[in-house]
Amino acid sequence: MGEIKRTETDSGSRSSILSILQDDQEGFSPTSSNALVLVQNAPIISSYNERIRPMLDAIDKLRDLMVMDEGIQLPTIVVVGDQSSGKSSVLESLAGISLPRGQGICTRVPLVMRLQHHSDPEPELSLQYNDRVEHTDEDNISEDIVNATNLIAGDSKGISDTPLTLLVKKNGVPDLTMVDLPGITRVPVRGQPENIYDQIKDIIMKYIKPEESIILNVLSASADFSTCESISMSRSVDSRHLFWLTSINDKLNSYLSELNKMPKKLLSVAEAMTAVMQIIGTSKESLKKILVRGEFDEFPDDKHMHCTARLVEMLNKCSDQLHECNESENKSNFLLEEIAILEEAKGINLPNFVPRNAFLIVLQRKVKGISSIPIEFVEQVWSYIEDVVLSVLTSNTENYYHVQLSARRAGHNLIEKKKERSINWMTEIVEMEKITDYTCNPEYLSEWHRLMTEQETFIQKVLRDAEININVKGIGMVEVGGLRKYTHILLSQAFDLKMRMTAYWNIVLRRLIDIMGLHLQLSVSNLVNKDLEMEIMNELLGPNHGGGIERMLEEPSSMAVKRQKLIKSIKKLKESKEVVCKIIDNRFTYADYLV
Repeated sequence: MGEIKRTETDSGSRSSILSILQDDQEGFSPTSSNALVLVQNAPIISSYNERIRPMLDAIDKLRDLMVMDEGIQLPTIVVVGDQSSGKSSVLESLAGISLPRGQGICTRVPLVMRLQHHSDPEPELSLQYNDRVEHTDEDNISEDIVNATNLIAGDSKGISDTPLTLLVKKNGVPDLTMVDLPGITRVPVRGQPENIYDQIKDIIMKYIKPEESIILNVLSASADFSTCESISMSRSVDSRHLFWLTSINDKLNSYLSELNKMPKKLLSVAEAMTAVMQIIGTSKESLKKILVRGEFDEFPDDKHMHCTARLVEMLNKCSDQLHECNESENKSNFLLEEIAILEEAKGINLPNFVPRNAFLIVLQRKVKGISSIPIEFVEQVWSYIEDVVLSVLTSNTENYYHVQLSARRAGHNLIEKKKERSINWMTEIVEMEKITDYTCNPEYLSEWHRLMTEQETFIQKVLRDAEININVKGIGMVEVGGLRKYTHILLSQAFDLKMRMTAYWNIVLRRLIDIMGLHLQLSVSNLVNKDLEMEIMNELLGPNHGGGIERMLEEPSSMAVKRQKLIKSIKKLKESKEVVCKIIDNRFTYADYLV
């Protein structure tokens, strides 16, 4: 018998390359490889039990653990070797059945052997190829394989890459899939194509490339290990170490991460209350960032959640709309509205004074013309804020269904109240502008004086010149053809009224924008800092929808099922990892080569 020796191996080679050397070999000196080579002087069963059986047992254990349910593919043993190297002997030992034997190429097509443990003492064997299923038995299996091979590859000595599947259900065999491939030959014999080597190589590479393949090299003891074709092919695809362990680790880490992200199962009201306060605290901080401080590191790519920028855009749009209304006034009837109002507002008083009631009439008409714009702004802003608030609350409560319902309901109700309050407040502001012609802003008088410097020039052009269009400071080009029939005094009053309103109206518009901006800032600050928390707690504990805290102890069935499934899968993968690690540990305690 040979002596067991330990040799150094390449750390980069695949641990799943196994090699069996048939017969005895003296003075064997292979090149370095992470291959397990078994020398057998007597029956192959002793080497099989010592070297291959542990690997098959590991596969059986993984199958028993149902690791396939976790997306881990069990390996397929691919048997490769030179022509007449004894591959069939190995497979016969594993399957306990007779396979075609003889000189030359016996295996001319990929023979996929699916071994399944069968409790019935009577074995069941069948061949599957070309959409056909043929039942056979142990006495006739060898002949039936030859006949099926001839149907697939022809009666000559050519080969085919069309697989022939042999299903063996037998008591005592391991649950395993093995693939026997045509033996490697370089010199074609009569009846074989000239490129027989290339054809065989292509078939071998096709089956040994998948990562889940365990490559079982069967070598003649007289072969030169350093130049062995099957070893060379195996090494060419051997770029990873320990595919099973990597796959199991990846899936295990993924499940552990997913389980850790799930909320802790709450066992008491105190724990539930703590969880609620954490949710509220997290939500408040997120909303402070995006609604108050203008920070959006939590949503770097979601511009919808860059809230301060979006709110400023809405305010600027509202400002533009207000000023556009002022600029769109009809300039073809310049001063005619003011003259009509002055005619109806005149009374028994000193001439050349602009009646206050005339100013108020013009003011009220202008305010009424823009009154819908601030209300539309308020509605748009609160609709946007509601969307943002509910998005944050939904995200932070996704693991607590009952809290999510209460939080969303609280957020919606609070926003509705805020919006109603803002609309009422904005309506009141607009009403104040209708009845109050007041400002302490010195720009009003300075602007009015600036505009009035052209009053006399304008009137003289209207009364004496034949010009139809006149450029008026602060107004632009206006038509004046219809003004020549009015008196100097009336034109003077109308011009004064127009310029007073022009100066004052700019202040009104700026005042509205400033007030809307300040009100928005205050409302959002109160919402985030105190109102939202109070509303959520009232929703959870109040009489209408109370009991929300207690209901947090009732984990939703979908969440419970997911948790249990993850725990079960993690346990299964940990056990599978132990199985694989034990095989790997044993793998490196064995001698790498026996000589």
